[in-house]
Amino acid sequence: MKRVIFWVGVAVLLFVFIFPIAWIFVTSFKGPADIMVPTRLFFKPTLANYIYEFYNMPILRELLNTFIVTVFSTFLVMVVSLPAAYSFARFNTGYGHLLFFTLTTRMFPPAVAAIPFFIFFKNLGLLDTHIGLILLYLYFNMSFATFLLYGFFKEIPEELEHAAMVDGFGRLTILRKIVFPLIMPGAVITTVFCLIFAWNEFFFGYMFTRTVARTVSFGLISHWGSVVVQWGPMAVGVIFTILPTLVAGWFMQRFIVRGLTFGAVKG
Repeated sequence: MKRVIFWVGVAVLLFVFIFPIAWIFVTSFKGPADIMVPTRLFFKPTLANYIYEFYNMPILRELLNTFIVTVFSTFLVMVVSLPAAYSFARFNTGYGHLLFFTLTTRMFPPAVAAIPFFIFFKNLGLLDTHIGLILLYLYFNMSFATFLLYGFFKEIPEELEHAAMVDGFGRLTILRKIVFPLIMPGAVITTVFCLIFAWNEFFFGYMFTRTVARTVSFGLISHWGSVVVQWGPMAVGVIFTILPTLVAGWFMQRFIVRGLTFGAVKG
């Protein structure tokens, strides 16, 4: 009975998570008449929505913009957050006050900082640019990544580093050869979270871009008109929006599981 309940629960969870994605995928192959009848399971598939999306909408440019902003912002976040978190965990830099100040940038909602950032970026000419979005994502992801990596660094015993120092290793060598390999699962899960946040982010993409650096999440609302909603092309856009994160999660799931359970079991 326990096994039956377990597998029924698993089936329900799978249905809850997979059904919306499957429904969007099916909708992308429906014509306008079939889309207006959601319960219609049997229909004649069409590629008209895909043709319209790729020939009439700038989805490829939006995907490229999103890729550029996501990759570069995440790279900069990890470059800054890794040494910062190590400094907080090992040297207690700022005696906890600096770490708390860093975390406060993540505590308030992004809408609170939107107007000051908008005015600041307008004066610097950073509106509707890749650099502007990269700086925004760096600012808001850095505190989250630092806090997450701080916990992972605290799980590594300091005795390992002390023993390496006795053997003549320097601090940078210890960080490169001992600490970083141990922290790799945590660094990977932090990177994945930052990538997902930057890829799916909508608010800043909507506020700070228009045409040149428009992201794919912002591009989805262009299908929503005042008279008609292009459900078919929008479904195609949604598929190509979530597909990169699904593929990345699938290939990196081993590291994600190790990162989420890092330090959970003490030897």
